[in-house]
Amino acid sequence: MADVSGAVLDPGMNPADPAVVLTALLTGLEATEAAIIRLHALREAQLAVAQDVAVAIAASERSGSTPGAAAELAARSVAAEIAGVLRMSDRVVQGRMARAADLVARFPATMRAFTDARINAAHVRTIHDAGARLDETVRAEFEQIAVAASEGETPHRAKRIVERVAERLAPRSLTERHRDVQEHRRVWREDLGDGQKALGLIHSAAIVDGIYDRLTQQARAVAVANSQAAKEAFESSDPGSLGDPNDARTMDQLRADLCADTLLTGAASGHDTPSGLLTAIQARVEVTVPVLTLVAADAGSGTGSGTPFGARTEQPAELAGGQPIDTHTARTLAGGATAWERVLTHPVTGAILAVDHYRPNTDLRRLLHARDSRCRFPTCGLPPAAQDLDHTIDAAYGGSTEEGNLGGLCRRHHVLKHQTAWKVKQRGAGILEWTSPVGRTYIDRPPPPVTFTVEDPDPPPGSGIAPAPF
Repeated sequence: MADVSGAVLDPGMNPADPAVVLTALLTGLEATEAAIIRLHALREAQLAVAQDVAVAIAASERSGSTPGAAAELAARSVAAEIAGVLRMSDRVVQGRMARAADLVARFPATMRAFTDARINAAHVRTIHDAGARLDETVRAEFEQIAVAASEGETPHRAKRIVERVAERLAPRSLTERHRDVQEHRRVWREDLGDGQKALGLIHSAAIVDGIYDRLTQQARAVAVANSQAAKEAFESSDPGSLGDPNDARTMDQLRADLCADTLLTGAASGHDTPSGLLTAIQARVEVTVPVLTLVAADAGSGTGSGTPFGARTEQPAELAGGQPIDTHTARTLAGGATAWERVLTHPVTGAILAVDHYRPNTDLRRLLHARDSRCRFPTCGLPPAAQDLDHTIDAAYGGSTEEGNLGGLCRRHHVLKHQTAWKVKQRGAGILEWTSPVGRTYIDRPPPPVTFTVEDPDPPPGSGIAPAPF
């Protein structure tokens, strides 16, 4: 561990001299940063050992499974164990284990420089990513140049040199590699909080730059038209006019709105049929809205008047999976809905009591879908659409098909439960108790639904709460 005592001023120094203070501060920061880098390197080494442990477990416990399947299950089990301690997704942990093992095994010079704090974690990622495609015969040469280029340089500046060296030594051309990686083009979503998500796209660099440039041109055209309309000091009544003097959106906001408008309403001209089959497909969003949010008149105005304890009458709605969204969007979506399903919850605990539906099997599925709005394995947050309904006690061993013996698990953790030493028990009220292969216990409770709850389920007369309109 590095000595960080230099961060404390020597009693003989003059604390009023800024140069003296800054010198001591720089010395302390340098030592602290080096210590942090060494700890990051130690964590990578530990994750690499975890991967080796998974390999050993797979070798000792394989029975009937293929080597690849046994190794994958063992890695899942070890990753889940570590994830419970680190409070991370076990998918993320498993990926980091594999990456760390590859770094330690195939990039020894990079790992030594990392451990010595000559380069930091960002340098390591750059070298590892760029050198992943190189053959064993040239990787040592690449590491030597890449590490030397990274020492004493920022990761951003070093990246260009590292990638150029990797390209020079690569066994296949950029054109060939691009053809392969284009097979993995995709679109994904990422939660950001406050009712927002990010939409990501992986595609050809030329395509992505073209999309961004077109959105920028469109946004600039709108901004120019807005500015022109404002100069003319009137709002055109011409429906074909582009300018709006009251439009104060920034270029970033305009690009985002134009992109959303195009994706939600535009036609996929390069893929659609003459009859417009793809154009006819409309976006579908599953949302849960508390009834008081739909009927409240004071949305976004703070606490509702007349409610007990000054509690807010309207509560956020949720997308499937638990992502909160703003009240205005929820009401807009609700206004266009053609059908509703009512979920009854306990007024104090928020526990789900029933779901309105007629057929028993579907009723039970709806009930569990509402109760388990994410995978019920600790640290996992996949939404209901990705779940299997798992019998905690297998039906083959007498387990009943009822709420108290069922839980929603994503396919990854469904397999983990049945194929590894992870065990689960039902503790009532939807609470699951998981026991790991080394004996650690994790409690997973059903995520609370969106609901308005107060201390007293029966509000006193005159409280101002109107009865529900159904």
